[in-house]
Amino acid sequence: MKTLDKIPTGKLERAGKLVTTGIKIGGNYAKYYSKKLVNPDLDKEELNQDNATDIYDGLKSLKGSALKVAQMLSMEKNLLPRAYVEKFSLSQFSVPPLSAPLVRKTFKKYFGKYPEEIFDQFDSNSINAASIGQVHKAEKDGKTLAVKIQYPGVAQSISSDLALVKPIALKMFNLPAKDSEKYFKEVEHKLIEETNYILELEQSKEITKACAKIELMRFPGYYPELSSERIITMDWMQGLHLGEFVKTDFDPKVGNKLGQALWNFYMYQIHGLKKVHADPHPGNFLVSDDEYLIAIDFGCIKQIPDDFYIPYFEMADQKCLQNEELFEQKLFELEILTPTDSSEELLFFKNLFKEMLSIFTMPFHYENFDFGNEDFWAKIADLSERYSKDQQIRKMNSNRGSKHFIYMNRTFFGLYNLLYDLNAKVKVNDYQRFLK
Repeated sequence: MKTLDKIPTGKLERAGKLVTTGIKIGGNYAKYYSKKLVNPDLDKEELNQDNATDIYDGLKSLKGSALKVAQMLSMEKNLLPRAYVEKFSLSQFSVPPLSAPLVRKTFKKYFGKYPEEIFDQFDSNSINAASIGQVHKAEKDGKTLAVKIQYPGVAQSISSDLALVKPIALKMFNLPAKDSEKYFKEVEHKLIEETNYILELEQSKEITKACAKIELMRFPGYYPELSSERIITMDWMQGLHLGEFVKTDFDPKVGNKLGQALWNFYMYQIHGLKKVHADPHPGNFLVSDDEYLIAIDFGCIKQIPDDFYIPYFEMADQKCLQNEELFEQKLFELEILTPTDSSEELLFFKNLFKEMLSIFTMPFHYENFDFGNEDFWAKIADLSERYSKDQQIRKMNSNRGSKHFIYMNRTFFGLYNLLYDLNAKVKVNDYQRFLK
């Protein structure tokens, strides 16, 4: 794969790259509408393919938060056209890496030494390149290590990048710009945390120690003395990326076993630690030869405050869904309904979220749940399709809910999708034995 000798770091330089991307997208629409004049039945498949390719190609050279947005969007399998999902999913672990000279320059800046002066062996070729950093294999004192290096300029460009990609994100999800600021601030805050590798090191040690009791889960050890604010060193973990594993002809029993470990891992964090690994995409998990699940990245950890946690999970209870007064109260607590809503808006969004929650909380209403159940996914897809085309939503103030929904919903969407890929059947309350 071609390497990068330079990443655009200046605001004007990065903006220029996205302007060029915007021009290409405009050309794609012009081509689509000219073809549609000749063929009125033409669908948007080719347009989506062209747009997804041009957006991804523009973002991958910028890296950082711009590319991270694409990675986040790739998890929304039921909200975006497949062309976008497939293209954006490449941002999970398949983007052009930094060149060897740029890697050496980064080490010199943060350690005062080149990598070959620190490690006994250091592979200058990246093993894995993603949105914010890339991983190199190294050896020291007989240990095989993974060294994650953050791309230059990523931390400094977060705010300006989000301002540039905001119009694209709003258009993709048909959201009005009004009242969307608190959500973008939440994303900005988490991205700033993700670029702080000292914080990631602390979070990684804390979460992995707490979750060590979860059966069939493994985690790397971390090395503070070989880490800094932009470089983090951990044990090299051997295994197949979960995204690759699910493409193999794996035994259904193994899928259930890994799925149960994954479910317990997430439920224990949410209910036991009140914080969660909020980045459940396939690039962050490996499957070992002896069928253990390995979590390898803890950069994105979401704290769950009680004033969100309590009403969020109370709404998942069927008793709440069936009690109109209690349900409405929880909708207000979670900022889904607001005191300024008209009677029409109150009724519309109460019905909308009742239908949504009745589907998304289904796994919590059973002792055992089959995440490979096609009926469950068909209901989600149908709901997404109907409401994405609902003109009434667009006319109303549809920016709804607490800012904490962004990463909690992202966590559950990602978790559900991973469990679907594993075709896993899980014991829903099995995690509770780890809370004792």
